[in-house]
Amino acid sequence: MEKTRTRFAPSPTGYIHIGNIRSAIYPYLIAKQAGGQFILRIEDTDQTRFVEGATELILDTLRWLGLEWDEGPLVGGPYEPYVQTERKAIYLEWAKKLINQGRAYADDTTPEQIEQYRKNDQANKIPYLYRNHRPKNPPVWHEGLPIRFKTIPKEYSWHDEVMGDLHTGPEVCDDIILIKGDGLPTYNFAHIIDDTLMKCTHITRGVEYLSSTPNYLALYDALDFPRHIFVSLPHILAPNGRKKLGKRDGAKSVTEYRDDGILPETMINYLTCLGWNDGTEQEIYSLPELIKKFSIHRIQNSGARFDEVKILWMNGQWIRKIATEQGIDALYARTHKTTNSEDFSRYAVFKPINFWPESAKEETDDYKKAVLSIIYDRLKTLSDLRTMTSYFFEDPTVDLTMITGSKFLKKYSETELISLLTLAIEALNDIEDKNWTDENLQNILNKLLVESNKKPAEFFSLIRIAVSFAQFSPALHLTLRVLGKNRTLARLNKVRTALANN
Repeated sequence: MEKTRTRFAPSPTGYIHIGNIRSAIYPYLIAKQAGGQFILRIEDTDQTRFVEGATELILDTLRWLGLEWDEGPLVGGPYEPYVQTERKAIYLEWAKKLINQGRAYADDTTPEQIEQYRKNDQANKIPYLYRNHRPKNPPVWHEGLPIRFKTIPKEYSWHDEVMGDLHTGPEVCDDIILIKGDGLPTYNFAHIIDDTLMKCTHITRGVEYLSSTPNYLALYDALDFPRHIFVSLPHILAPNGRKKLGKRDGAKSVTEYRDDGILPETMINYLTCLGWNDGTEQEIYSLPELIKKFSIHRIQNSGARFDEVKILWMNGQWIRKIATEQGIDALYARTHKTTNSEDFSRYAVFKPINFWPESAKEETDDYKKAVLSIIYDRLKTLSDLRTMTSYFFEDPTVDLTMITGSKFLKKYSETELISLLTLAIEALNDIEDKNWTDENLQNILNKLLVESNKKPAEFFSLIRIAVSFAQFSPALHLTLRVLGKNRTLARLNKVRTALANN
C-alpha cells in the first residue's frame, strides 16, 4: 500500500493568515493519522511578491504550532531541494520534454498583443481563451521566452474528497504559461512537477483552485503523471457569512494572535474545527486527539464562519486546561520571558513574550505564580495579565468615586465607611504573618460580617475596592492572601485616610 505523503506549500509573500495555517493543519493531520510524512515546500517562484523574511516566518509559525515537518527546509529529505527557486532546472527540463512532444511551445507574444486579443474577443462577445490565438509558427525556445502548454480541449471528470464528483466541459481548457520569461515556473506547472516527484499522495488546497483543476488534469495527462487525491478546502468566511474572510473583517495574522496571547493549542484546535467535526459535541481537542479522530470525510463542503468570540472562549478553556492538568508552573512558562525559557524560534522571528505588566519585572517568580494561580480562570488571553493583575504589583490610584458610587456602598456615609475599614484593619492586623492563609482570612472575613451586621456584597466590596481599585478581582480571601499582610493593611489605611481627608 502506498504510504501517505502530504504537503504544505506556502508562498513567502508576507504574513501568515489563518487560512494558510488551516491549509497546513489538515494535511498534517492526514499524514500523521496514516503514519505517513508531512512535507514542507516553499513556493517562491513569484519573485514580484516575495517578501524578505517571510520564509523564516513560515518556519517559525509552524514550529510554534507544533507542526513539525518530516521533509523540507532545514530538515532535508530524499527530494531536495524543497525551495522552488532552487529547482529551476528541474522545471525547465520537464517543459522542454513537453516541447519535444508537441505539447508546449515557446511564446514571443507581447503583453500588448495579448491585451489586444482580449479586447477583440470581448468586442465579439466571445470568451477570451489564449488557445484561440496560439501562434501557428512558434519560435525556437531560448532563455527569456515564456513556455506555454498546448492544450487539447476536452471534457474532464474527477473526484474531490470534499467536493465530490466534478465535471467540466472543454471550454475551460487553455494554453497556460508553464515557464515565465524570468525562467521560473508558474504555480500551475511547478506544483504538479513537485507533487509528483516528491511522491505526494494528497493535494490539499483552497476551493478557489477548483476552476483551474481541468488545466492541471490536462498537464497530468500530457506528462503521463498519475492523478493525486484532491482535497479542496472551502473558504473561511467573514463573521457575516457572506464573503471570504479578509483583514477588513478583523482577521489578524497568526503572529498577531500569538502576540495577543492566543495559545498554539487554541489555534490548532479552533482552525481544525473551523469546517470539520467528528460528529460529537466535543469542542476541545489536543493535537494527539485530532490526529486520532480526524477524517477527510468529515470536512464540510461549505464555508465556515470565523468567530473571534469563539477563539477567545476556546483560549480561556486551554489556559485553564494547562493550569489544571500541567500545573501553574507550566502555564507560567507561557507568560514569562526568562533566561531558560524555551527557544522555539529557528530564526529568532518569534521571541519569548513577557505578558506581565511592566511593574511586575522586579517581583519574584514565586509571587507572580501565586498571582497567576488565582487569576488564570478569568483569563481569555495571556495578554489579559497586563490589565488584570497590575494592582498586585503597584499601588492603585485611590479613586473614592468607585466607593461612594458603588451600588452597594453609596448609601453609607464617609464616617460609616471609615468605621467599617477600621474594623477590617484591626481584625486583619491581629492575624500573625504565619497565619496569613486562605482559611484564616476567610474565617476573619466571615466574622467581620457578623460583627458589622453587613451583607457580603457591601463589606467585601469595600475591602476589595480599597485594595485593588479594579472592576473585578478573584475571591477576596485569595486576593488578600496573595497581596500579603503588609500590602493589604497599607492600602486599607491609605483609603481610610483619603476618606477622612475628603
